[in-house]
Amino acid sequence: MATEIFYAIGLMSGTSLDGLDICHSKFIRKNSNWAFEILNAETIPYSAQWEKALKNAIHLSSEDLLKLNVDYGFYLGEKAQEFISKYKIETLDLVASHGHTIFHQPQNRFTLQIGDGRAIKSIINKPIIYDFRSQDVIFGGNGAPLVPIGDELLFSDFDACLNLGGFSNISLKRNGQRIAFDICPVNIILNELAFQLGKSFDKNGDLAKAGIIDEILLNKLNQLEFYSLEAPKSLGIEWINENIYPLIQDQKAEDLLATFTEHSAMQIAKVFNEFEIKNVLITGGGSYNSYLIEKLKTKTKTKINIPEREIIEYKEALIFALMGVLKSLNLNNILSSATGSYHDHSSGLIC
Repeated sequence: MATEIFYAIGLMSGTSLDGLDICHSKFIRKNSNWAFEILNAETIPYSAQWEKALKNAIHLSSEDLLKLNVDYGFYLGEKAQEFISKYKIETLDLVASHGHTIFHQPQNRFTLQIGDGRAIKSIINKPIIYDFRSQDVIFGGNGAPLVPIGDELLFSDFDACLNLGGFSNISLKRNGQRIAFDICPVNIILNELAFQLGKSFDKNGDLAKAGIIDEILLNKLNQLEFYSLEAPKSLGIEWINENIYPLIQDQKAEDLLATFTEHSAMQIAKVFNEFEIKNVLITGGGSYNSYLIEKLKTKTKTKINIPEREIIEYKEALIFALMGVLKSLNLNNILSSATGSYHDHSSGLIC
């Protein structure tokens, strides 16, 4: 097979609400082998208005949520077009948008990532591929994690890939199959606690480092049923509201930060040790939390690899761009071994 080259933009908004990640990449396909190059990448911080709108969207009426879905689609289109103009991007095959997750209830066969692709398309005259998760949930899967396809095709040199974002999720190869699952909440809780102390996030984990671990609370967190479930499994804000927030009321934010950082490190290390992972690639905003990384290193012999900044910050947006390319070729971009769906499939709506 001749070498094929594709240019795509990936748009990613995570549950930690730290902004919109935009990643413009070149993908090279030769036979079944894929390689990539990140050409341009940027995070657009959300305004206070957008951050509030996305954070509170779970409480909106159906009419207001439908309006936000379209408004956010126009926002994505405008920001992506500004990015295209800024970097003078002329060669572009498609834009792949993850959207922003509002509801995630795979047990009820639905998940919702807002950001209508048709609104994006009205601004950017290129194929827009969006809504990657819904089909997997309809097919009996968790609709998450989706990045394992990229881990398999682009980062297979590592035993496992761990993302430390709003939630931590991992993908690894077992018995010839790529499996993946969410491990525990991370930044979705840590950022909220830091906000109570007047910070947008806990830089380097310094706030947690100054706190005192509450051993009783730590034990309660570690006993939550989710941690004893077998993969595939995934987490959403609904689970946080039901299981985490009731446990962390009326305590000092510094102590809660210390306790939850310890909890996250324990749950992640438990997975490393259980699967005897030799080396792991860690990306996502949480990889900058040096206190969390230090905690993790004390609990496992797994070799921890922190890559260059572009991979740390834009790996998910990169992989959604790849998923868009795979969808455009009608190739599978979701692995049933990772999500639990009936079979591998090619997901996403093309506009």
